[in-house]
Amino acid sequence: MEEQSQIYLDTYLSSLSESERKKYQSFSSDYFCADEHNANLCAELIRIGQKTATCSLNSWYESDQEPMPTVGHLLVVVDWNGKPICIVEIDSVEKCKYSEVTAEFAYAEGDRSLEWWRKAHWDFFAKECIELDIEPNENMVLVLEQFHVVHQ
Repeated sequence: MEEQSQIYLDTYLSSLSESERKKYQSFSSDYFCADEHNANLCAELIRIGQKTATCSLNSWYESDQEPMPTVGHLLVVVDWNGKPICIVEIDSVEKCKYSEVTAEFAYAEGDRSLEWWRKAHWDFFAKECIELDIEPNENMVLVLEQFHVVHQ
C-alpha cells in the first residue's frame, strides 16, 4: 500500500476502539476503472454514496492475478493520482454470470441503468479478456461486491 493510503487508513483505524479495530484483518488501496476520468468519477460516486458496488472478472482471481475479495475487507479508495478519497468496507461478495446481472446491481454500481451498464461493462470486460487470453461471452463469471463507506 502506498504511504499516503497507509497513513489515511491508520488515521481511520486509530479513531476506532480496540474491539472495533480487531474486526478488520484485511486491507488494500486502489482506484476503480482503467482510466483517469472514470477512476476519479468512481471515487467521487463512492464518496457520496451513489456507487455502492463493483464487479470484476472471476478469471482474474482464478489466474492468481488478484486475491479474491472478502467480506470485512477495508479498501482505501484513491483517485487516479493515488490521493485517498474514502475507505469502504466490503459487505458481500457473490459470483454471477454477466448475463444474469440485475438492474438493481447496475443501479448500485452507480450506472443507474442496466442497458448502460451492459454496454459499458461489455467493452471493459472484452478488453480484460484480451489480457487474459480468453473469449468474452454472456456466461463469463463476474465477482460482484457490495460495500459501504466507513470513512471520508
